[in-house]
Amino acid sequence: MILIENYTLAIFAFITCMICWGSWANTQKMASNYRFELYYWDLIIGILLTAFIAAITLGSMGTEGRTFWEDLEQADTQSILMALLGGIVWNLGNLLLVAGIALTGLAVAFPIGGGLAWVLGIGYNFLLEYMDKGSTEGSPLLLLVGVAFIVVAIYFSGKSYKKLEGENSKASTKGIVVSVIAGILIAFFYGFVVQSMDNSFVAGGTGNLTPFTAVFFFSIGTLVCTLIANPLFMKYPVEGQPVSMKGYKAATLKEHAAGWTGGLIWMGGMVLSFMAVGAGSPAISYALSNAAPVVAAIWGVFIWKEFAGSDRQTNRLLGGMFVFYLIGLVLIVISKLV
Repeated sequence: MILIENYTLAIFAFITCMICWGSWANTQKMASNYRFELYYWDLIIGILLTAFIAAITLGSMGTEGRTFWEDLEQADTQSILMALLGGIVWNLGNLLLVAGIALTGLAVAFPIGGGLAWVLGIGYNFLLEYMDKGSTEGSPLLLLVGVAFIVVAIYFSGKSYKKLEGENSKASTKGIVVSVIAGILIAFFYGFVVQSMDNSFVAGGTGNLTPFTAVFFFSIGTLVCTLIANPLFMKYPVEGQPVSMKGYKAATLKEHAAGWTGGLIWMGGMVLSFMAVGAGSPAISYALSNAAPVVAAIWGVFIWKEFAGSDRQTNRLLGGMFVFYLIGLVLIVISKLV
């Protein structure tokens, strides 16, 4: 098994994960005529295949720890269930976040759902480490200040999109509630996977899985959730007409490939994050990996040109977002070194 044990390399892994998690949704834009409910089937296929390939290659190479196949033989039920639970709650939260965006707009749903998931998740993963060791490495205060800076950056991102949506912005109580539920669910998925792992690989681990096996069972959990939840989203969509699997079968290879690529990008980030989680900490790993809402906004600014022709106030909000985001990232990185 190959793991990242150097803190500097771990930071690069977490930042790469953050970029992946803030970028995978671009693949859906590449297949804009492909309904999200149908795209999601291909996304999960990509997630499952990437996790399995990582497990039988990186998870079975080298001399450290157990190979993926050896780990499967000794895996206990509780550890497997925790990893599965991580996949189920993340996937349900992600589906609900998409529903929240459709109901109330990106400007409301993304800061509420993504921001809530980010802040609660950092707190939960920090608690796991503290309960395991009775203390935490580095400076919790510096970590908290870094988190506060990125919360402000996420707020500026939401305000920017609010101005972009303008008269088309929506204020749906139902959408806000859905976004809040999504954020709460997403907040706990990372910690559940951490708890499924052997403590020798990560602080807070209470199970007996290696990182690669835990991530593989996480991907199985996403599949289980999709098989149950996505047909309901297809039959009772929050926006548009119901869709059936006929639309999936009629999709082009390019549209299917977009979904597979999205899954590869998202799970590629997940694999990197858990390869390095032991060298960092669950709180720092989650904090950096999940600062994805601002990455998504960066795509909107520079690639999709969503803010082309924006007024001066919007540009100031975007500038503030970038500044607070970078300061927050730096503070989180050095919080363990102080």
